[in-house]
Amino acid sequence: MSSRPAANFDPLARCYAPLERLSFGSALSRRRTRFLGDPRLAGTTHALVLGDGDGRFTAALLERYPSLRVTALDSSAAMLAALERRVALRTPRARLELHCADIRTWLPPRAGYDLVATHFFFDCFTSDEVQAMVERIGPALAPNALWLVSDFAIPPRGVASLLARLLVSALYLAFRILTGLTVSSLPRYTSALNAAGFSCQDEEAALGGALRAELWAR
Repeated sequence: MSSRPAANFDPLARCYAPLERLSFGSALSRRRTRFLGDPRLAGTTHALVLGDGDGRFTAALLERYPSLRVTALDSSAAMLAALERRVALRTPRARLELHCADIRTWLPPRAGYDLVATHFFFDCFTSDEVQAMVERIGPALAPNALWLVSDFAIPPRGVASLLARLLVSALYLAFRILTGLTVSSLPRYTSALNAAGFSCQDEEAALGGALRAELWAR
């Protein structure tokens, strides 16, 4: 495990959604749910949702697919409590399994997950940490597993690239102050997913390419 201390997102649990809407409107929410209704998700039975924060995606996922069960992991107890409350308003609690742990040391409690969701989660880790994370989770995934990713990105060139770099730098500075996050650049998660046998099947960009939503399949 990295010696880098985990960020503390507990102070943001109650204000995360309002801060997000104030900063980005509904742009981040639309990226999380971009593939929620995709027919390829219809047959999934057990999802692994990593770092969903206050649980807006998890609640929507459980509501959309009544037979789906979710294992949700977050290092923030306050965020997990918010997720649990949000889910309880819509669906039976029995369909949700919660784990409060650091993903860098956590091992999945079961095998056969056929859906993974990491929305604005990879950006909290270094490339090496993401690589190790995917390698550790990989054996617990079904051969035909799907992986949903939404995150920030840097377009390759032009004014859009400059603006995205300024945006990402400002966000990392803000989260360093608010949570103690020590990461300062976006990780190369695509190589980790490719090495685990996943390929990107569909994608959508927003904010000039600074935001991305992707559906990967193995």
